[in-house]
Amino acid sequence: MPPQNAPAEVPAVPVPELTPATLAVVAGRPAKDPGAPVNPPIVLSSTYVSQGTPPASEKLYTRWDTETWSPFEQAVATLEGARLPGLVFGSGMAAIAAVLSVVPAGGKVVVPRHAYHATLILADELAERYAVTVERVYVADTDAVIAASAGADLVWIESPTNPMLEVADLPAIIVAAHEAGALVGVDNTFATPLVQRPLAWGADIVVHSVTKYLAGHSDVVLGMALTDDEALHQRLWHHRTHHGAIAGPWEVWLALRGLRTLSLRVERSQASAADLARRLTGHADVVEVRHPSLPQDAGHETASRIMDGYGSIIGLRPRGGASGADQLIAAVRLWVPATSLGGVESSLERRRRFATESPTVPDDLIRMSVGIEDVEDLWADLDQALRAAGRRQGR
Repeated sequence: MPPQNAPAEVPAVPVPELTPATLAVVAGRPAKDPGAPVNPPIVLSSTYVSQGTPPASEKLYTRWDTETWSPFEQAVATLEGARLPGLVFGSGMAAIAAVLSVVPAGGKVVVPRHAYHATLILADELAERYAVTVERVYVADTDAVIAASAGADLVWIESPTNPMLEVADLPAIIVAAHEAGALVGVDNTFATPLVQRPLAWGADIVVHSVTKYLAGHSDVVLGMALTDDEALHQRLWHHRTHHGAIAGPWEVWLALRGLRTLSLRVERSQASAADLARRLTGHADVVEVRHPSLPQDAGHETASRIMDGYGSIIGLRPRGGASGADQLIAAVRLWVPATSLGGVESSLERRRRFATESPTVPDDLIRMSVGIEDVEDLWADLDQALRAAGRRQGR
């Protein structure tokens, strides 16, 4: 039998007095012993030598634990300020599924009306299969979220939301949800731990799609869940282990390598996103721009108060409706028309091209993920594409 107390036996993650930018570089490194490697090694083995009754700390089988996960799990936990190591999953959705599994049959979960569409699909499946009540809320309306928390087992928040970039007042919501007896889970993918750290505000669980900013190079699919609560940590570990939602060692090693440049990538992409959002607001072929850095944006005040930045995602509505949006995407040369986000390359897509996207997302909304290219090159490409789309529509 696997060691049932494996996660609880992992030592707490030390949080040294260093800035997040430095922690992204140094966390999860091997000890600085003479002759030791600078980077942790990859261990490619499905099983370990073992006989007799194993102690809880002994590694037995890679579905339960592997030393290749540990440096990455510790590094992300250090960035998030978590007391316990994170738990890496085979995908962001695997981590989200593990968190939603804490909602009992017949229970209640509060979710954003706008969120990653697969999360909302999974919540609806819980309603169909287990009679879970799913209440969708506008996360920027703090009073509405607090009211919905009554009787909830879990309040699930994205902030900023995907793809509408709505910003939740996380500190206020977390306090009120706990007073109502609910757990609070936060998808921190868009913000990254460099921009906000929900565990510091009392969130029970934080999730990342590691596929996005943490890994940062559009070459792995992984997820991460973090909590300071040992019972929750054990429950999430149990779900990962017995549902087989595990990550491959090579992918985890790549994600750790990508994490080392997180601060540089986020600094560059956030600055470029704010610059592009400002320029786009004055473009003749643009109807609306969404980015929390803009003073007129609905999320600007909250983001300025509780976040350490505004993120690298822009919501753009060009003239010409969905057709105009599709023509713009077809006209770009540098930007990559693709789903997903958070890579070094800038990408964009019209979200309602997916039938499963929330129907309240505007049909013409383009979600833009700003990468680390030169901002002038990104602007020149957007400007020519907007003009080209306008000419096709006779403007």
